[in-house]
Amino acid sequence: MATQSNHEHEDVPNPGRRDFLFIATGAVGAVGVAGVAWPLINQLNPDASVLALASIEVDLASVQEGQSIKVMWRGSPLFIRYRTQKEIDEAKAVPLADLKDPETDEQRTKPGHEQWLIMKAACTHLGCIPVGESGEYNGWACPCHGSQFDTAGRIRKGPAPKNLVLPPYEFLSDTKVKIG
Repeated sequence: MATQSNHEHEDVPNPGRRDFLFIATGAVGAVGVAGVAWPLINQLNPDASVLALASIEVDLASVQEGQSIKVMWRGSPLFIRYRTQKEIDEAKAVPLADLKDPETDEQRTKPGHEQWLIMKAACTHLGCIPVGESGEYNGWACPCHGSQFDTAGRIRKGPAPKNLVLPPYEFLSDTKVKIG
């Protein structure tokens, strides 16, 4: 009868130790990949000069009641309208049930500055630039496809699905606004 030597038992693998080595190797590899990938991903963030252009300040002192101006923000035009009291009253009188994208006039302006309407100058249908003080509602009308917006920039008629978009903005004073 052959005797077993202790030598045979040394060749039996230790599964717990092997699993630990696989996990440890994978973790070190993941940290290495993240260390290499982070600088590549981080370089996609905007440059400081681009971030500086993310907001603009507009002086509204020269804008007269009933007048609109167009300014550029982030490469897109914006309409800034100094609305008359009649335009504000007309916008407030519209029943929400008549609107395709219901928003009150108060939701589209800032408290204490209801006379100022600031919105992106792009139709929400296909991005055309609407013409101001025109259309059935004396607001904005898109000459391309016939969308019509009221004096609060809300869609009233035509293929546009949404109201004219409001950019983020805040008033720094009665005559100065920061957009972005």
